[in-house]
Amino acid sequence: MSALENIWGLMPLPALTIGPDNRLAALNGAGESFLGLSEAQVKGRKAEDLFGDNARLIELLRISRVSTATAADHNVEFLWPGRPNETVDMLAAADESGDVLIILQRRSIAEHIDRSLSHRNAARSMTGMASMLAHEIKNPLAGISGAAQLLEMSVGEDDGALARLIRDETKRIEKLINRVEAFGDTAPLKRAPVNIHDVLDRARRSAEAGFAAHVKFRELYDPSLPELPGDQDQLIQVMLNLLKNAAEAAPPVGGLITLRTAYRAGVAMSGPRGARVSMPLLIEIADNGVGVPEDMLNDIFEPFVTSKATGGGLGLSLVAKIVSEHGGAIECRSEPGRTVFSLRFPIWQNNGAVK
Repeated sequence: MSALENIWGLMPLPALTIGPDNRLAALNGAGESFLGLSEAQVKGRKAEDLFGDNARLIELLRISRVSTATAADHNVEFLWPGRPNETVDMLAAADESGDVLIILQRRSIAEHIDRSLSHRNAARSMTGMASMLAHEIKNPLAGISGAAQLLEMSVGEDDGALARLIRDETKRIEKLINRVEAFGDTAPLKRAPVNIHDVLDRARRSAEAGFAAHVKFRELYDPSLPELPGDQDQLIQVMLNLLKNAAEAAPPVGGLITLRTAYRAGVAMSGPRGARVSMPLLIEIADNGVGVPEDMLNDIFEPFVTSKATGGGLGLSLVAKIVSEHGGAIECRSEPGRTVFSLRFPIWQNNGAVK
């Protein structure tokens, strides 16, 4: 592979090239993720057929070729058949032969990073609350359950039914407290090099044997990914939780979960002592379900936020906590028919540090 081909594959922004005949010539990995299609599916198709005759992208093609220079536009409504409009910045650069390079950037990328920071803060708040709940609630709850059990043995059938109801409800509350208590684990993370494909494979096989038996899985993996620093068991828990959400959202017939991994440089966040930590490892879990309600999307990782009738709203908050403890970030994009959870992580270094 040439240096230029390597750079093309590693570009973190969606990019495509369009030939003089206005047919799509190439689509990079980030572009495949952005469009939800492979390069093979769109290569050779006319830009007008893909994006529409009146799309701003078609106009930028014309402008860049006329001036043989760079044409850019901001806050462009990007149209894609079957999907809601998305606001992007768009750049088009043409050479003398008429080939045009198109680069897209989501306007919401900064918002996604801000949300990841707020997810970390929410997880820290949950840690303190969990410790208080475990100490202040579990002991008296055990007393109530024990008293209800004794009462059940000494009263009639009608009152016994009420005693059993008290006991069942205290057990239900105890289960919720046990889930919340997971946030109170403040032990330092034991980091070791983890192969994310091993994690995904174990989670997928477990899902296929149970809650995701009705779903078809599609794997789009970059086999050359380096390892990430973390706890393998905790990362499996993260993937299982996300797969369970995806399987429950997917339709009973025709359900599809897509697992994608890639190396995408260009995203970094503040780490310990203010250092910038790069997060080039990208993992995406996508489903073809009904999508997350728009009014919940910004708060989906907050504790007790759920769209499920029987859910406690702690699963995704725990996921955000574990991801943040691994120095990573998580965000969700959703519209009817497609929901994508994207996770980014740093890579493992020989000295155990992250990069």
